[in-house]
Order: sequence, then structure tokens, then C-alpha cells
Amino acid sequence: MPSSPTPSERERSDAEAKVREKEEQAKLPYKWTQTIQDLDIVVPVAGNLRGKDIEVLITKTKLKVAIKGQTPVIDGELTHGVKVDESAWTLETVGGGGKEISIHLDKSNKMEWWDAVVTNAEYKIDTSKIVPENSKLGDLDGETRGMVEKMMGARYDQRQKEMGKPTSEQQGKADLLKKFQAQHPEMDFSNAKMS
Repeated sequence: MPSSPTPSERERSDAEAKVREKEEQAKLPYKWTQTIQDLDIVVPVAGNLRGKDIEVLITKTKLKVAIKGQTPVIDGELTHGVKVDESAWTLETVGGGGKEISIHLDKSNKMEWWDAVVTNAEYKIDTSKIVPENSKLGDLDGETRGMVEKMMGARYDQRQKEMGKPTSEQQGKADLLKKFQAQHPEMDFSNAKMS
């Protein structure tokens, strides 16, 4: 039975995989980056091209990027769905007289990482190695934010109960009572009970 790799062997293997992945991604005719919410693709093109020379088709499940009359740079089924109305592309001038097609795709599912732009991509990345940047609750869409807040609240309340302290709801009621008491000092609250 083979033993599991030591931490140093795992670290060396991860480093080698990262180098290989970087080399593979460099071979693609485009560069792409992603956050948990969206994906951006940059395709370098000749500086003499204009918007009318470019063909970009974005559907919920497919992406095609081509210079008219040439083999497409990208043409395939997207790894996951996108929100078409929130996705866009532009042709931008860059230094050195070149241009680039800049494509922004808004992910339909904002809770998953993509291993490639399209399913027929020659190279894929290992999404288990992605270390996301810290995000704020305000960055999340309403439904996701509500779900995260509910999970965080449940964990907080569970810890409070275990320590014999008030839950967030109980603390809210106590704070409300204190505020009411401060606003009405003439009233006697000595026998007030919160349920």
C-alpha cells in the first residue's frame, strides 16, 4: 500500500503542477482570469483591425471569438453558463500599436470556479488550488449574501449557546429593552421579562 506524500513532496508536486499549468496557459491564444463572480478574457489582435472585423458571439452556454474570415480563436461550449445581458466585449488599443479584444462574462453560478473558458480547451487549470481573494459580504449577490449571513448567524448563535451567552436574537431584544428604558426613565422595568 503506497504511503501518502510527505508535506515537502506534496509542496514540490504542487509547485511543479503550477509551473506546468502556467506554461500550458501561456500556449493559449488568449489570456483569461476569473473571480468567483465573473471571467475576463483578453485576445491580442493586430492594431489595424476595427470592430467590424471582429466576430464575438456570447450565448448562455457558448462563446465564439474570431477575426472575420479566419479560424476562430475560441469556439465552443462554455464550461458553465453565463448571464448574456451582463456580459460584453470591446476592442481596445494597447501599447505598441496593437489591439486586444476584451471580453467580460458574468457567471450564472457565482459559487463555482471554472477550470477552462470552454469545454474543448486544450488546457485546464486545477480549481482546487485556487486561493480566492478576500471578499466582502456586499460583493455578493442578494441571494448568496442572505445564505452566507444565515450560515454565519447560525454558527454565531451556536457558539453563544455553547458558552451560555445570548443568541443574536436574544441580544437584539435585550438591546431594544435597554433603548426603551433609556427613552422612558419614568417607567419601572424591574419586573420586565423577555421571552
